[in-house]
Amino acid sequence: MIMASATHTAPGQAERPRSVQRARRIAAAVTDPELPMLTLQDLGVLRGVEVDRERVTVTITPTYSGCPAMATMADDLVHRLRGAGFIDAVVKISLDPPWSSDWITEHGRAALRQAGMSPPSPAPRSPAPTSARDPIPLRLGPTRRALTCPQCGSNAVESVSEFGSTACTAHYRCSVCREPFDHFKEF
Repeated sequence: MIMASATHTAPGQAERPRSVQRARRIAAAVTDPELPMLTLQDLGVLRGVEVDRERVTVTITPTYSGCPAMATMADDLVHRLRGAGFIDAVVKISLDPPWSSDWITEHGRAALRQAGMSPPSPAPRSPAPTSARDPIPLRLGPTRRALTCPQCGSNAVESVSEFGSTACTAHYRCSVCREPFDHFKEF
């Protein structure tokens, strides 16, 4: 015996999870205007996507205060979402928690290497405070720039300039293959 039953859902209720997933896929695929090899998802700046009735709200976090790419990212997000049928799309900028280069995905780090850039080193791990009142450890001095040439893999590199093609990058040259390259700074 085969039985069938139908459940009644309010209009739009069943579509909401699919809408959120679809909106998230669209937002995640938008690229950084200064580093087009990275999507906002791979860069780690895409913090959230919510759908409430007809409105899609995307939350992004700047890589640093005053990042000039934020306005373009927001415009690109709204344009892509509206083009996909999400007419009421808004972008919120969130500064808390502040972005860290540790949020760049492994796929994003590989994309940087493939584009000839050195990805940021991971942050040094400090023991976590045991309570909210404990001090936060502070390390002074260079602790993260152990980088290698994205062309030949040598760690014999020299700094050319603390500012590369974007404010997020520093310019280096390999002492072995002599190729110049940008290094995505650690934040």
